[in-house]
Amino acid sequence: MPYLTATRQKIAIDHGWQADTAVQRASRWLLDCAIPLWAANGVDRKRGGYVEQMAFDASARPVDFKRTRVIGRQIYVFSHAALLGQKDALECARFGHDFLTRNAWLGPDGGWARLLTPDGRVKDATPDLYDLAFILYAFGWYRRASGDETVDQWALSTLDFIETHMRHPGGQGFLVEKPASGARLQNPHMHLLEAALINLEASGDARFRRLADEIVELFATRFFDPRTSTLGEQFDERWNRLRNAAGRAIEPGHQFEWAWILARYQRLTGRDMRPFVEGLTWFAETHGVEHGDWLALNTVRDDGVVLDAGSRVWPNTERIQAGVAMFELFGIDPRPVFASSTRVLFDHFLDRGHSPDRKLAGTWMDRIDAERRPVTDHVPASTLYHLTIAFAEMIRIAPEVEDAFPS
Repeated sequence: MPYLTATRQKIAIDHGWQADTAVQRASRWLLDCAIPLWAANGVDRKRGGYVEQMAFDASARPVDFKRTRVIGRQIYVFSHAALLGQKDALECARFGHDFLTRNAWLGPDGGWARLLTPDGRVKDATPDLYDLAFILYAFGWYRRASGDETVDQWALSTLDFIETHMRHPGGQGFLVEKPASGARLQNPHMHLLEAALINLEASGDARFRRLADEIVELFATRFFDPRTSTLGEQFDERWNRLRNAAGRAIEPGHQFEWAWILARYQRLTGRDMRPFVEGLTWFAETHGVEHGDWLALNTVRDDGVVLDAGSRVWPNTERIQAGVAMFELFGIDPRPVFASSTRVLFDHFLDRGHSPDRKLAGTWMDRIDAERRPVTDHVPASTLYHLTIAFAEMIRIAPEVEDAFPS
């Protein structure tokens, strides 16, 4: 904890914090630029669902697939936007919900397809836990936004499929995909926990509490190493970290993300997650953030050695969310983290194309390399989910922060 306090004081000095600057800028960008742009240009009115990718001028970029995980994420984005008062957002969420349920459901033994063609035909029927988690997540948020109780049955049918067909033969956790291949992964389990929590909040069904408890137990006993405060990414069949470079690779963004999700779990269940939240955030802040410009890095090793000094939008948004968690659980002032990470996002990612004449508010450069050069040629729709959560969380707790730390 002393490190985190000192770090935030240093950030505040470096960035000359002014009250509400980051929250105001993030709110304007999300609600006045990004959501309206993606409602206008990111909803595929001709073929259904949502646009997978945009060019930097906000035109649809043609691809031959639509991922169900992206459909789920965009349903979330528009559902959350509706709850924030955005006009027509609920209709955009409903449009995606109807496209998804009409085209991607393969029945109680098939679950949900992984990929659709642009017009909604099944392209890849493989059940994938990551996709299933985001479909379940979408139902929880759409249920909250719409109040439609019939959505509960879609969520429960999805949970039925996961528990019946995706359970690992060893009993602990779930298959990454079916048939299974490669290492076991924590990441889809993290998003499944995220989905369980929103559905628990939306419907109150005890089955989602049990699922959340199971995944948190898996995190505490397998994913997290208390000796190093690190979160493993890849594991063998018995949930031991792989004994190779992949087994030692740590993603700071996931450390931050778990911290925020576990704080949410604590708020909903009352179970004390503070030691985990502190440890995850401490390691990520210490080893996963460049302490000159406060950029969250892609990958480090479990001993803190930097493996990939590039960055993407999402680790920086997750750092904001960890700041929210540390405020809500420990009372640590989140404004320095809000200021530094918001500045990083606007300096390096938001509204940036490859050239000065190819910028448009509400778009982003998703990835930069270690020299801070842009390395993507399009705007992936999947990133808006990360930006929406982080900026909405800043908006949500702003009044509490002001009360705790008056200007």
